[in-house]
Amino acid sequence: MQFHAVKEHNKKYLLAFGQNLERLLQELDTDVMTVASLGNIEPKQVYRVLRGEHAASLGTILAISRGLAVPPKKLFDFDFTVDQEP
Repeated sequence: MQFHAVKEHNKKYLLAFGQNLERLLQELDTDVMTVASLGNIEPKQVYRVLRGEHAASLGTILAISRGLAVPPKKLFDFDFTVDQEP
């Protein structure tokens, strides 16, 4: 993949990750403020992840996972096709 294509593909992944987080928030009947408080992170970090604006660090993923009271792997449990084209 060329650089631009890789960057676009990564953006699509971040958006899909954020959509999965939104699904979990709804499924667990919770909100960003609660997750941020329980995870001991700033709400703006969670909002950035939700909007696909921020590639979450491992620490942020663990904090969100803690705030949701789910294993971190649940945050990655969504369908996403990884293109193998150059």
